[in-house]
Amino acid sequence: MKMTLRWYGSKFDTVTLKQIRQIPGVVGVITTLYDIPAGELWPLDRIQALKAEIESAGLELSGIESVNIHDSIKIGSPDREKYIENYIETLENLGKCGINMVCYNFMPVFDWTRTDLAKVRADGSTVLAYDQSVVDAIDPQTFFNQTTSSSNGFAMPGWEPERLAHVKELFDAYKDVS
Repeated sequence: MKMTLRWYGSKFDTVTLKQIRQIPGVVGVITTLYDIPAGELWPLDRIQALKAEIESAGLELSGIESVNIHDSIKIGSPDREKYIENYIETLENLGKCGINMVCYNFMPVFDWTRTDLAKVRADGSTVLAYDQSVVDAIDPQTFFNQTTSSSNGFAMPGWEPERLAHVKELFDAYKDVS
């Protein structure tokens, strides 16, 4: 087993590769290219640049989490074929760079969901939390607004403003998907 750490990239993470390199036993990072929208092709040169950045810090690019799957694939819409082709070519480009571990995300609508991004524990530490009753009782747009406003300015995967400007339509598109 290789010890790795999740790294959100130099534009999205307050923890640097130099800091990660100082953690005993950690040999690599798991990362992604957050600025490429779901469904778009990951160009070979962008993958190579990401890998070079990580290797220049003395770490390896151990895996990708994730190459997000476009909603058209998930709901089976007629335009899904172009996104499937982009996904295949992206995986091929990752393979050309020696990246053999790719986590894929097939979750509908959001990349992930938490109802509290900083729930305070008894010892004063904070954790992510999920409460289904909150999700059941809230309008999708309100939920999106509350979550993004509590993110302290960080970009959150799956919660991109341009994608979720139409969050109600996304929920409607998934209502019959099982």
